[in-house]
Amino acid sequence: MVPLVVLSFLLASVSSAVIKRDIQKDNGVDIYSFHIKSMVQSRYAMTVITSRVANLANESQELNFHVEIPKNAFISKFSMTIDGKIYDGVVKEKAEAQQQYDQAVQRGQSAGLVSAVGRTLEEFKTSVTVAAHSKVTFELTYEELLKRRLGQYELLIKAKPTQAVKDFKIEVQIRERQGIRFLDTRGKLVSNELAKVTRISQSDDEATVQFAPTKQQQEQCPGCETNGLDGDLLIVYDVNRPKSKGDFQVLKGYFVHYFAPTDLPRIPKNVVFIIDQSGSMHGIKIKQTREALLKILGDISEEDHFGLISFDDAIYKWKPNLVPATPGNLEAARAFVRKIVDRGATDINNAVLEGVRMLNNLAESQNTKDSISILILLTDGDPTSGVTNLDSIQANVKEAIGKRYSLYCLGFGFDVNYEFLEKMALQNLGVARRIYPDSDADLQLQGFYEEVATPLLLDVQLSYTGVSNLTQSNFSQYYNGTEIVVAGQISDNDLETLTGTITARSKNNEVTYQDMSVKEDNLLDIYIFEMYIQRLWAYLTVKQLLEKEVLLGQSEKQALRKQALDLSVKYSFVTPLTSMVVTKPEGEDSQVLHKPKEGKPEHRDEAEDSQFHSVILPIHPTNGGPQPVKDVVDLRILQPTAGHSNQLCFDVQVSQKQNYKLLDDQTTDLLVVGQVNSEAKKGFQQISIRSKAWGSVTVDTTKIVLIQGQKNEDFSWTPFSFSNALNGLSLNMQDGVLTVEVGETRMDILLHSDGQNSFLWPAVKKRPPGSTAMGILGQFLVSYEEKQVIPTGILEIQDKEVPASRETAVNYNDPNKPRVDCWLVPYQSVLGVNLSELTVVQT
Repeated sequence: MVPLVVLSFLLASVSSAVIKRDIQKDNGVDIYSFHIKSMVQSRYAMTVITSRVANLANESQELNFHVEIPKNAFISKFSMTIDGKIYDGVVKEKAEAQQQYDQAVQRGQSAGLVSAVGRTLEEFKTSVTVAAHSKVTFELTYEELLKRRLGQYELLIKAKPTQAVKDFKIEVQIRERQGIRFLDTRGKLVSNELAKVTRISQSDDEATVQFAPTKQQQEQCPGCETNGLDGDLLIVYDVNRPKSKGDFQVLKGYFVHYFAPTDLPRIPKNVVFIIDQSGSMHGIKIKQTREALLKILGDISEEDHFGLISFDDAIYKWKPNLVPATPGNLEAARAFVRKIVDRGATDINNAVLEGVRMLNNLAESQNTKDSISILILLTDGDPTSGVTNLDSIQANVKEAIGKRYSLYCLGFGFDVNYEFLEKMALQNLGVARRIYPDSDADLQLQGFYEEVATPLLLDVQLSYTGVSNLTQSNFSQYYNGTEIVVAGQISDNDLETLTGTITARSKNNEVTYQDMSVKEDNLLDIYIFEMYIQRLWAYLTVKQLLEKEVLLGQSEKQALRKQALDLSVKYSFVTPLTSMVVTKPEGEDSQVLHKPKEGKPEHRDEAEDSQFHSVILPIHPTNGGPQPVKDVVDLRILQPTAGHSNQLCFDVQVSQKQNYKLLDDQTTDLLVVGQVNSEAKKGFQQISIRSKAWGSVTVDTTKIVLIQGQKNEDFSWTPFSFSNALNGLSLNMQDGVLTVEVGETRMDILLHSDGQNSFLWPAVKKRPPGSTAMGILGQFLVSYEEKQVIPTGILEIQDKEVPASRETAVNYNDPNKPRVDCWLVPYQSVLGVNLSELTVVQT
């Protein structure tokens, strides 16, 4: 029986490849050749990563292949070559591939891996066991269409081997029939003495970039002494823009049309900024937002009108209506921005509707036909005030806007419901974008505004004769520095010349363009690889079908998914609908990599460009062999620690609807049990505090029930207080926090909401001196000492040295849910027992 590996690959917002190796030559493993070759042909990039590895040891070893690839890319090929035999991957429907994986799991051949979403990259990782003194070649191919942004295309390649490589080479070839207007290289690899290693050759329509440092050069660069290269190579370029406004390319029955006019007057803009200032924006988020808004106000054109709204559970308008962007108005707006502070809850519904009303008022008071009106919403959380049902908010906003304005939704961090924002933006002629909570968040905000700062055309429609199966051909707006791309199939076999007609509105004008090309452009053969336009058409079609899925009903969605699935399988694209099955040598374990959505990262609150994580799913042994964990909830528990700026945090994976001992203190006769929330998939849906001496307090998301002997009392989540001097029990409810005190133990139970679902979070605030309580919360009440901070963290906890990594966590112990820095450590190093030992039968 030949085991299988099922790989669901991951996809990035700029073209890039990060190469990481976690195998070392001093372990008897030598990466003797490492090549990255990227062919960019008329914006369509095909990248091949080839790693050749030798096992120098006298015994078999597991060798890893670990790369990070662009979110926007589709993997189209993967293979391993061992002892002359090639093991190829085959793309199949995800359900079919999963069935094969599950069968392998039942045979006890599973080693499940999950890859985390990053900011611009996602991760692919696999491994294979190689015999002593043998070699393996890994080869991965992926494809993507480079997107023009702010007047340039970007190709980013990161290299991070963990050893110097004898034969290391990055080569990028770019061919553009329109001609290359400019090309530049940037990044860490070309910012030090390795800059002289980079070789660039360029003609009118071709360019080659080579980076091939010797092994000695890899060992001598700053920071490379121990682990070899660690840096990025960024290639930026643009093409010439002919007077015909566009470029037609036709080959083998398919065409692509690139359209990016430049010599057009700027269209005035009416923009309303809608800024979340709720309590969750506390700290660096609100500071970065203020800084970004101040700089954006400096970039608003005098032709524009603008308005400012900040909101929490109330609405705060700088002015009741939009005003011209005069120097005086801009300076007054800056004063308003400087006073924005975080507080309160989150009323997204009323804030956006107020922005729409301001645009309506402007349209009623003056002619806005020759301008563009947009709303830019920035929020970091789910609605918690006013209308909180997500479907209702989307329906209200869609009805109010009525396809007259564009809504752009910026989700700050990972506590937002990104799918909610994405759907609301797409329903209203806009897009959603995540703002990553990093040090450059203000630059991310400014960068987004720059993309929409200069509209040139409105209501752009492209039409063609004798074609079928077009990709998107209608666009609400065209902004300076971007590019419209349309592809399709030629259905008229007698067509000699393919003509495209573009109609649009520019400033004070209706415009029409025409581009044309001969039906079969044989000159393209010298520029592009075979089937390039056909594969570009398939890539773009699948991408757009998956984006449309968000807006459709169930029956329409099924038809669309089938179309996208059929194309994905036909062209061997690994997409959210497919997986790649790879056979491996007999005796190897099977693996599965899940493609996460942009919505919420799996197992991680946050990921950065330069740091990605892979999490091993626990495999619980049974008589039938290892089984995958199902219906689990990941809790990141934050433990405040005195004397340290970084708190401790632990990732605990618990089963849905299971009951766990949170605190079990036999010396004080106190037991706290929590039932995991299966709806919100975070926190608890019920918490019970029990004592033989006085009874129990049972808390859920709607009520609090106190039982003392034969007496039951019910309380709601409204302010109240209760105390019993005889047994030392007191309850106090204030601002969504229930404080329970029993003797010298004090615990807060907080009620949180993630939009449609509510959940509870317990926080131990005080413990009796010398208490040795068990339970998930009891055993995490520990102190630590930092033994090593860089390059990796090592903490001393309970007389043991424990590996740690710097992470962030949402502090659910605080009603405002701020994000804080913490040391993430394995919970097993502190808990000391299996979670199964902390389960209880009933709450």
